[in-house]
Amino acid sequence: MTMRISVCIPAYNRAAVLPALLESILMQEYPDFEIVICEDHSPERQAISDVVMRFTMANPDRIRYFENEKNIGFDRNLRRLIELAQGEYIMFMGNDDLLAPGALECVASAIARHPNVGVVIRSYASFDDDPKRINQEFRYFESERFFPAGTESIVTAYRRCVVIPGVTLQRRLAQELATDQVDGTLLYQVYLVARILSRMNAVFVPQIIALYRNGGIPEHGNADSERGRFVPSVRTVESSLHFMRGMLQVAQFVQDIDGVLVRDAILEDISRYSYPVLSIQANRPVAEFLGYARELHHMGYGRSKFFYLYVISLLLLGSTGSERIIQFIKRRLGYTPALGKVYKGRSA
Repeated sequence: MTMRISVCIPAYNRAAVLPALLESILMQEYPDFEIVICEDHSPERQAISDVVMRFTMANPDRIRYFENEKNIGFDRNLRRLIELAQGEYIMFMGNDDLLAPGALECVASAIARHPNVGVVIRSYASFDDDPKRINQEFRYFESERFFPAGTESIVTAYRRCVVIPGVTLQRRLAQELATDQVDGTLLYQVYLVARILSRMNAVFVPQIIALYRNGGIPEHGNADSERGRFVPSVRTVESSLHFMRGMLQVAQFVQDIDGVLVRDAILEDISRYSYPVLSIQANRPVAEFLGYARELHHMGYGRSKFFYLYVISLLLLGSTGSERIIQFIKRRLGYTPALGKVYKGRSA
């Protein structure tokens, strides 16, 4: 007997790449899934609707499509998708990403093999234009791992679920934990992961579940909850700082509401792996980049020596040279190296 998985897509613009995503889902051999799409009143609404209708005609029992009356923003749209989904589990996919072959079968199998699973921590790969040309794989451990509910598992899963494609949650509990208190952070899935892991277990799967498309134009900043924090089509220094403040805001909120001491440990973990946080603004003039790094330091992200190594590497080698070194290390190991104390759960 299979469990139903709802593949949930928050849609805003990017109609041109939506067909590739839908095709990657519909080609899955796993039998029991639905696709739920919620369009958030974007300029490309009609184009998105046209794409979905074309696919729905060929797959009438697979796709359910909804449109918001106004732009409600990323976090609230995820919440709406959870309300609309009918599966036992929900898997989020960015509207320009791809689902890897065999992904649904892999996730369902991992859930079935372990007790009381509320979160699947997935592996994913990134690409630029051609998904056949992978630039980097993000595999946090070398083998499948089981993470029992609790503080240590929250800390491990927290930043590893920021990138949304493939993040999988138990729908019923995700719906029960709904809140608008973190709207505007762009981190609603991270909030859910942290809160669910206070109550249910997680499993990490080493197989690549999703393909993440690099270089997408940021679309956030139109909704009331996001305005003033993010600017559509531009990754400003201030928007990156707002995002990192949000990482701490969500961690503090989870700590306060569930009584789990996670904020400082999450901050330490992000500091050790802060290269992506720094590199996103590394192409700015040196003074601007150093000002950005200084603000992150003031927030507490500079508590690890790795933070300063990344700053130096980006200044000397740039993002291209720095990423070549990181990719080389990860290819040699086959997974992301553990920096400092990282809770690895239990061998599955």
